[in-house]
Order: sequence, then C-alpha cells, then structure tokens
Amino acid sequence: MPCMGVVRPIARISFMKTTRPTRFHLKSGFTLLEMVIVLGIIAMILGGAIYASKGILSSSKFSRVEGDFKAIDSNLMAYKIMTGNYPTTQQGLDALTTRPTSAPVPKRWEAIMKSLPEDPWKNSYGYRFPGRKNTSEPEITSKGPDGQEGTQDDLSSQDD
Repeated sequence: MPCMGVVRPIARISFMKTTRPTRFHLKSGFTLLEMVIVLGIIAMILGGAIYASKGILSSSKFSRVEGDFKAIDSNLMAYKIMTGNYPTTQQGLDALTTRPTSAPVPKRWEAIMKSLPEDPWKNSYGYRFPGRKNTSEPEITSKGPDGQEGTQDDLSSQDD
C-alpha cells in the first residue's frame, strides 16, 4: 500500500540542452536562383553607370580641346614676343617646334614646345593667322569628333 503522505512528481523537467538534431534542420547559404538575381541587379547598376558616363567622357574631350587652345595660344604669344610677330598660316604651328624656313624667318628663334599636341580624336590642330573672326589674333582649329574639316562639329579658338 502506498503511503498517502508522499507526493511523487508526474514529469521530470530538465533545463539542459539536448544534443539530438531537430526535426527541421535549416541549411545555410544561398540558392542558385538568389545568386542569379543578385548578379542581375549588379549588372543592371553597372550598365546604367557605364551609360551615364558616356556623356561625361565626351564633354571631357571638349574641355581638353579648350585647354589645348589656351596652352597653344600662350605659346604663340611667347613666339610673338620672341620673334616680333605670329607665325604665318604657311609656317603653321610647326614654328613652335622647328625653326621656320619660309618668310618671315625670325632672327631670334628658340623652340617653345617639344612637340605639338593632338586633339582628343587623334588629329592635328589647325592654325590660321589672321583668324577668321578676330584678324589681329591667330586662330587654332580642331576638326572635331568626325575628323573632317569644314563640318558643323569643327572647333575654333575664336568661338565663344
């Protein structure tokens, strides 16, 4: 006969972790579909950035032409100070790098530039003195992106 005064526990409560695996074990990592989606998003962002940078690159070429115009113009001014006049159209910009042999041959001459720059489209700059708009100043020209002289995209140091 059981003793009436003793109470026995119904269930044992344990606060320790169990080491057996759970029924629903989650896998870590990404699926192939998730990777493809992420790579697609990255490709779209890069494509948009490349497309947007095209306008920046073309405008930088025009800025470079303006900088070249100013540099060549300052070298032409130095040539005028040294020789007394600007090179003629026939002598061209080569007068800045090699001594002119056609009239007027300068009495005092010194190479002002080591080499002449090319425009961003790999063409030589043109030269005219007197200029078309301002006849007292030389005019430096670039054939522009199409590389052909006399078209609408030509650039001039005397343009605004």
